[in-house]
Amino acid sequence: MPIAMTQSSPTWWAYWRLMRMHLFPAGAIHAFWPCTWALTMAAFAGRITPGHLASQTFLYFVGAVLGHNGGTIWDDICDRDLDRQVERCKDRPLVTGEVSLRGATALLMVHVAGYLYLLQSAGSDAAMIGSFGILVFFLYPLMKRWTYWPQAWLGIAMQWGIPVAWVSNTGSMNWSLVVTLLIGGLCWTIHYDTIYACQDRRDDVKAGVKSTAVRFGKHIRLFLSLFSAAFVGCIAYAGMLNSQGTMYYVISVVGTAMHLMWQLLAFDPESSKNCCRLFKANGDLGYIIWAGMLCDYTRRIWA
Repeated sequence: MPIAMTQSSPTWWAYWRLMRMHLFPAGAIHAFWPCTWALTMAAFAGRITPGHLASQTFLYFVGAVLGHNGGTIWDDICDRDLDRQVERCKDRPLVTGEVSLRGATALLMVHVAGYLYLLQSAGSDAAMIGSFGILVFFLYPLMKRWTYWPQAWLGIAMQWGIPVAWVSNTGSMNWSLVVTLLIGGLCWTIHYDTIYACQDRRDDVKAGVKSTAVRFGKHIRLFLSLFSAAFVGCIAYAGMLNSQGTMYYVISVVGTAMHLMWQLLAFDPESSKNCCRLFKANGDLGYIIWAGMLCDYTRRIWA
């Protein structure tokens, strides 16, 4: 829903909205979960100490916020011509002129610098992988002009913390596990961002914006079901590859399957409020997956 502005609205509030911090933790939490899942699975596999896991989780949380905020700023810079044509986006700060292009670019550079600084602490290999992820993020806004599958590209960008977290905490790459998690997370991103894109589907068609929400059309629930099933299958297989215990399968896998089933039953593509609520619910889903991982990790550490 567009946010009404008044003449007395402070400048900082416009920049706050540009970073989507008024909606926090939505969006940022979606970027946080994949790297945190990989981090926790790495901790389970390598017996990383609780203190190290806690400190790394905090750093990845900060990194996810910086990455997400920087991504939304860049997205608004690239999409300001399109946002004018979309009801939900026409009050964004760059469209209304509350924030200048120069101001937005400066804020973006601050976020990129902060993100790169954090990457340096992850080790040279992880930093190299993470730096490539920045390029993936920067190309995302262009995808909605070129393909009906920008959500797939976003999925790659949002999961890029998985290999970074794994390599930085194990010193090596478990390709089968990391790729399985990445593919699963990509399917999850397509699922929740397609739901998110349904809020603007009518306006997007008029503006020429491409998305899976437009592409799937009347078959959207079927496609969401397929991507949801693929996500559940991937986290189950990743658990097997990492020799996870019973609690992981009971809480993380079964819990995810039940949550996604509820989402599919509750989904109404014609209701913007419903789509927004389910998008945010996917942020909550991350806690369920993480809970099973933490239970397994705790049992192994204290065994």
